[in-house]
Amino acid sequence: VAARGRDVAVNGVAVPEGRPYLRHGISVTWLGDWVAVASGLGVRAAWDGQQAVTVTVGTELRGGTRGLCGPYNDDPADDFQRPGGDVATFASSFGNSWKIP
Repeated sequence: VAARGRDVAVNGVAVPEGRPYLRHGISVTWLGDWVAVASGLGVRAAWDGQQAVTVTVGTELRGGTRGLCGPYNDDPADDFQRPGGDVATFASSFGNSWKIP
């Protein structure tokens, strides 16, 4: 899923603004000024088209995630988890560790 402003695409195919999308376990819904993307895996991300993002994870993934919120265990000490499993001290080093070429 790619989004830029109010333009959203799934696998390179544009999703018209305001029109719901559901294919292959990915759904796109429009909630006022926000667009929400959900997967059949229990992860939902919503974006205001500018800068605000919220991510919601289902309880079935408790203890099974990595990244910004660590393994989803209510322990802030292991947030900012990098791909190798260690914890970054700074937001910039965390973000850079997840970059892909």
